Amino acid sequence: MKTALKLDLEEAKLMIEAAKEKSAEINVFETIAIVDDGGSVIALERMNGARITGPEIAIAKAYTAAGHKRSTHLFNKEPNGPALPGNEAFGIQHMLNGKFAVFVGGFPIVVNGEVVGGIGISGGNGEQDTAVGTAALKALQSYLEKDGYEVVTEADIKK
Repeated sequence: MKTALKLDLEEAKLMIEAAKEKSAEINVFETIAIVDDGGSVIALERMNGARITGPEIAIAKAYTAAGHKRSTHLFNKEPNGPALPGNEAFGIQHMLNGKFAVFVGGFPIVVNGEVVGGIGISGGNGEQDTAVGTAALKALQSYLEKDGYEVVTEADIKK
């Protein structure tokens, strides 16, 4: 029997607050979604002024990152991104009726080597979404390190 780590609401809220702080710092209005390891939404926030399309996009990014255990932009990263034309997963974004995102802004939440959820960021350009997402992951790392947990905080995550 395996003991599993579970992301909780307190941790999701902490990540959202860190994401909002970074968003304000770089002057972009974002939507932030946090999902559990099964892709179900734990927390979602659309900042004032963020696009109305943000929630659906952020949820899809978080869902994809958690479910496929990789940062969403890696699907299209040259030269071997699996969703690129001619590669093994070309067209995968058409699966699951809009729930699968293959562009920048989704990151798995990896704690002690285990994917416990995903975070999706929507509203900025790729660089901004990445900065906001990694700020949230770094906040989770700072919060959990006192208890001996390690969180992957770089942008290119593939589990």
